[in-house]
Amino acid sequence: MSEQKLEEKLSRLPDRPGVYLYKDAKAQVIYVGKAASLRPRVRSYFQESRPHDAKTDSMVRQIADLEYIVTDNELEALMLEANLVRKHRPRYNIILRDDKHYPFLKLTTNEDFPRLLVARRVQNDGATYYGPFYPATAMRETLRLTRQLFPLRTCSITIDGRLERPCIQYAIHRCNAPCTGWETREGYAGTVKDVAHFLEGKNEDLLRRLTEEMERAAGEEKFERAAVLRDQIQSLKKVLERQKIISTEEIDQDVLGVVRQGADACVELFFVRKGRLVGQEAFFFDKVAGWSDGEILSAFISQFYGKAVIPAPEILVSEDIPDAALVTEWLSGLAGRRVQVQAPQRGGRREYVAMAESNAAIALQNHLLSRDDRQQYVLEELRRALNLPGAPNRIEGYDISNIQGTEQVGSMVVWENGDMKKDDYKRFRIRTVAGADDFASLREVLSRRFGRALEQGTALPDLVLIDGGRGQLNVGLSVLQELGLDWIPVASLAKQQEEVYVGESLQPLALDPTSPALHTLQRIRDEAHRFAITYHKKLRSRRTIQSVLDAIPGVGPTIRTSLLKTLGSARRVRDASVAELASVPKVTPKLAQRIHEHFHPPAGSSPAPDAETAGEPVRPIGG
Repeated sequence: MSEQKLEEKLSRLPDRPGVYLYKDAKAQVIYVGKAASLRPRVRSYFQESRPHDAKTDSMVRQIADLEYIVTDNELEALMLEANLVRKHRPRYNIILRDDKHYPFLKLTTNEDFPRLLVARRVQNDGATYYGPFYPATAMRETLRLTRQLFPLRTCSITIDGRLERPCIQYAIHRCNAPCTGWETREGYAGTVKDVAHFLEGKNEDLLRRLTEEMERAAGEEKFERAAVLRDQIQSLKKVLERQKIISTEEIDQDVLGVVRQGADACVELFFVRKGRLVGQEAFFFDKVAGWSDGEILSAFISQFYGKAVIPAPEILVSEDIPDAALVTEWLSGLAGRRVQVQAPQRGGRREYVAMAESNAAIALQNHLLSRDDRQQYVLEELRRALNLPGAPNRIEGYDISNIQGTEQVGSMVVWENGDMKKDDYKRFRIRTVAGADDFASLREVLSRRFGRALEQGTALPDLVLIDGGRGQLNVGLSVLQELGLDWIPVASLAKQQEEVYVGESLQPLALDPTSPALHTLQRIRDEAHRFAITYHKKLRSRRTIQSVLDAIPGVGPTIRTSLLKTLGSARRVRDASVAELASVPKVTPKLAQRIHEHFHPPAGSSPAPDAETAGEPVRPIGG
């Protein structure tokens, strides 16, 4: 746009509240701002008398066009500005380098036998929601601990008490099997009540009541019940120990401290509930040279709380923020109650803010030191690309392979901290599936792997990656939900278009083909495929040599097993000399000669099938 047209737009600006967008010569939005009055605010950027700073001067030189949106009031302008900044992520705005959506835990109290599920948003469906959890890893830990402490069902079947036998959750003491009628509706309701108290943070009341119940059970010589209650009490005490008491007042606060180093900044957020520090998280900004600490905090508040995160009644900040009254009004509207934003100068509240600042300084230092670490970069890319609740330090890849429905196998490979961990690889021979049914085979593999993990307490992954598309992903999600492990993220990677599917979306993620995140997923997927094919070939070779050996007179199952065990492989049996064959236990010299001639017939006779390739050439499918 020419300078003349830009001047015309500036001259027509209305004297009303609104949002303005500056664009560069490529029509890219480079800055979004709000104003109580658009006309004086926007025009001030182009006046020689304005205060000059390097950031603003650089931005003004790049402005080639502008757009504006008029609002009814400044509060609407504030809300619209936050939405547009998240949408366009302009280079001259302060951008929160965090695109996570914070989850909730949903207790389905609208069901006769409630479950505890992960939810991405609150709905008016009669269920009870807890959260949001931030950091989201706190949700995973809370869900894991809740299911460990309280025997809630994880299945989605209709409970009528008529099933003949319970599932594995009963065997590992994670459910009392109301589906069989072994637990009454009243008993289950008591468990649900305990879960609600736990999620509401009423741990001390719950601890006191469980202790009384344990003592009563011991007095009545119900020692098994007393032992269960004892384990619950010990776990609850550990939770209380982790939650540092920072206030004698049972108040809810969000405490924000900001520190900066050069053009980088960090905001540390403390979550204080009922006077206890229940969580904290660090958020990083770059390219903030020229912005004040208050402006950084204001940008953080508008972008963080603009994502369906309900603010605490009291927000403590390390510096006064611009437009504090307007921001307070907006936050109060989000919370549906009064919210106060304060920058304390002395007393206990100032000490809380100082604690947040101290943690922010440590977090920023560690962030800057590790920024060039490729591994951390890949982990962050994976977390962002797949919208994961935390860094996927351990990823397990799964694949299914078969040949025309025979010798079906499954593979599990492990990527941990940037490299393949071959000691943890597992292979599965499909036991329950007849024919080429990749979905049923995958279900068996995942059920065996994670069922055994629950029984033995072995390591669980931060991400499950399945070779396949939407159908394979659905199988993975279903199995983990049935086992009560639905907090583990699942993704699938299809070969044809290299499409990544996650969650419930029917559409694949559009990952950059050059993305390190996609390259890492491809590496894990390809390794799972290679490992499955290798095992499949081994079984096929063994089956082939068995059928070939069975055709030799005098070779039965015992001799066949001795040959394979002594010589080690089908190829070694085929290539062995008469002397080597005769050295195998139970193989006579005469039989050794017969076996050798079978694989190496005299000139003019038909050769025996190759021990490695006998049978019709076929291509592995289902990989």
